[in-house]
Amino acid sequence: MIEIGYLRTHTSEAKERLSKRNKYDINLIDEVLRLDDERKRLQTELDNTLAETNSTSKEIGKLMGQGLRDEAEAKKQHVADLKQRSAALETGHADIQEQIKNILLSLPNLPQSLVPQGKDAEDNLEVRGGGNKPQFSFEALPHWELAAKYRLIDFELGNKITGSGFPVYLGKGARLQRALTQYFLDQAAAAGYMEVVPPFMVNADSGYGTGQLPDKEGQMYHATEDDFYLIPTAEVPVTNIYRDTIVKEEDLPIKMTAYSPCFRREAGSYGKDVRGLNRLHQFEKVEIVEIAHPNTSAERLDVMVNHVEKLVQSLGLPYRILRLCGGDMGFASAITYDFEVWSGAQQRWLEVSSVSNFESFQANRMKCRFKDSSDGKNKLVHTLNGSALALPRILASILENNQTEGGIDIPKVLVPYTGFDKIS
Repeated sequence: MIEIGYLRTHTSEAKERLSKRNKYDINLIDEVLRLDDERKRLQTELDNTLAETNSTSKEIGKLMGQGLRDEAEAKKQHVADLKQRSAALETGHADIQEQIKNILLSLPNLPQSLVPQGKDAEDNLEVRGGGNKPQFSFEALPHWELAAKYRLIDFELGNKITGSGFPVYLGKGARLQRALTQYFLDQAAAAGYMEVVPPFMVNADSGYGTGQLPDKEGQMYHATEDDFYLIPTAEVPVTNIYRDTIVKEEDLPIKMTAYSPCFRREAGSYGKDVRGLNRLHQFEKVEIVEIAHPNTSAERLDVMVNHVEKLVQSLGLPYRILRLCGGDMGFASAITYDFEVWSGAQQRWLEVSSVSNFESFQANRMKCRFKDSSDGKNKLVHTLNGSALALPRILASILENNQTEGGIDIPKVLVPYTGFDKIS
């Protein structure tokens, strides 16, 4: 959630940054400030009314002690009127605060200056890339055909058990999935991230804390009887570990990693773009999360991007890194870098990671602060997270890019985890 103080002192800058989002009304900033002015006016009037009520109440006792009963009764009536006025002001003040809260909850984070102007994925900026796209001397098969040929994944069985978008991994497919998870967790641990096993369901406060609610309420699976939400990413429970917390400045950055299944209702419909592992309702992912000092969050973002890049490079996958434009960024992000890997048989790029700096947006919602040693004041931390990595499309790319006429070669870094170097 954007801080009103920032909107007030940097109004023009805030409007310019919000305009990069393209689909949000920048006049909402003026509306928030107008409502905040009214809130302040009501608060001042309420404070004055309560003070007058208090002083008048004291006068009543003195008048009664002096035997001035009529004057005391008049003061009592005045106090009753003041209390009625106070109640009306409190109601008005609460209503204004609710209006401000609702607008702020509806406003996305403000893009950084580095974020390109643009409406959608076509306007994203390629930063760099690496690896060589595979060349095949035979007709390469897409991963869903490879999965069927070698009995690695059964999509129809998942459809029978649950529905479309819930695959069943079998045999070496399941072992490869588990190997990727363990490899990513080991690499995160080696980079200093503490492993966390969080709940895979969260309450509404956690959803609001990281910005999934109310923005993505329709995209999350909701257990209505208990009012719990299945997590769309481990970012949600892991970041909320520090909700309503004042952390020690010397402990920053706090680095955490977690494996989790992820649940998303918006899996798409039909066609090659959503076929097989391309888009699922349930998938697995290893996440890295950082709680950082505001002065170092830009540097920490670079560190996280480099960590994900090394993972992709170690798997031997052709990749590119994109800096997302304002119109394609997530609701809570101030800047995001997407990683895409090349799908050899589909001849297209597949997104496998988003690494984002949310600055103080999530921290303001979560009330996560640190005590600044320079002035002793409590200040908002910055939060960051990234997929390191999301498994389905990584698995799809490994199957497609490493296929041969005699089977599928396993990346060398995974062989100690799989126990086999080829699927045939």
